[in-house]
Amino acid sequence: MKIKVGFGYDVHQLAQGEKLVLGGIPIDYNRGCVAHSDGDVLIHAICDALLGAANMRDIGFHFPDTSKQYEKIDSKILLKQTVDLIAQKGYTISNIDSTLAMQKPKLKDYIPTMKSTLASVIGIDEDDISIKATTTEKLGHVGREEGVDAYAVVLIIKQ
Repeated sequence: MKIKVGFGYDVHQLAQGEKLVLGGIPIDYNRGCVAHSDGDVLIHAICDALLGAANMRDIGFHFPDTSKQYEKIDSKILLKQTVDLIAQKGYTISNIDSTLAMQKPKLKDYIPTMKSTLASVIGIDEDDISIKATTTEKLGHVGREEGVDAYAVVLIIKQ
C-alpha cells in the first residue's frame, strides 16, 4: 500500500456583483469571488491537494483559466474530474482536512451542507471531510474583506 499526502491553497479576490460559492454551495453575501470559473476556493484548494499528492501537477495545468471550456464552470465538475484523474493512477481518497479564511460572513452554519455536497461529489463519507472556518482577526486581505483563502490537506491511498 502506498500513502501520499497533498497540500492545496487557493485565494480569490472578493467583489460586489459576484456570486459567492464555497464548498460547492452558494453563500449569501454581498460580495463574491472574482474568477474565471465559479471561484470556489475550497474546491480549488482540494483539487490542488489531490493533484499534488498524486504528482499530477496542479489545477491550472488540467483546467487552465485561459480556456473558454472552463469559463464560469461549476467547480464541482472540476472536483469530480480531479477525483477521476487520480483514480486513473490507482488512488482513492482517505480523508480531507481543510480551512477557509474569511472575515465575513460567518461560515459555520454552511459547513454541514458543504461537507455533504463534497462527500456526494467525491464519493466518500462525510466523516472523512473536515472543513473549518476562521478569520484573520481583521489582518491582511482577508481581514479587510478583500479576499478569501482556502487551505486543504489530503491523504490518498494506492492499494
